[in-house]
Amino acid sequence: MSIKNKNLNLPITIVSILIPVVVAILFYLPRPEMQAGFDIRILPLFHAILNSATAILLLASLYFIKNGQTKAHKVTNLIAVSLSALFLVSYVTYHFFAESTRFGDVNHDGVLDAAEKAMVGGTRYVYYFILLTHIVLAAVIVPLVLFTLLRGLQADYVRHRKIARITWPIWFYVAITGVIVYVMISPYY
Repeated sequence: MSIKNKNLNLPITIVSILIPVVVAILFYLPRPEMQAGFDIRILPLFHAILNSATAILLLASLYFIKNGQTKAHKVTNLIAVSLSALFLVSYVTYHFFAESTRFGDVNHDGVLDAAEKAMVGGTRYVYYFILLTHIVLAAVIVPLVLFTLLRGLQADYVRHRKIARITWPIWFYVAITGVIVYVMISPYY
């Protein structure tokens, strides 16, 4: 049976629920001690690069479909989905091993004292707004991307186009804000 005739709504729904649940659980698990070898501190930069590449691919995908280049549109979207999946695996790996970084924690002691709060001032609120919208929309985007991809692969172009109009701007926002969040928090790693 080809993908064209398969109903994948239930698997997509299950994956869409499991991903944010697993990510949330990671923040409450004790961190294992890192062994010598791979330095996970490079992963946040890697995540920003993946998000940047995804944003560029999404722009290219939009350009291609607006200009009738459906094959290039499909290829760029499949690469963007692959990069997003790689991001997810890397993100989960990083947060499994690393403690959370606090915005404004200049001395890296895990505590944001009054002096550090004063130093970053209102920028904290901008950062947390961007971070919050990024996190919420990152959870929302999973089923949207999967259903959009499925409709495209099933050649259900009417439904694909309809959901893509919602998916594209949210996915683009998540990719761009992922980079912004990295740039804003990187001094505190």
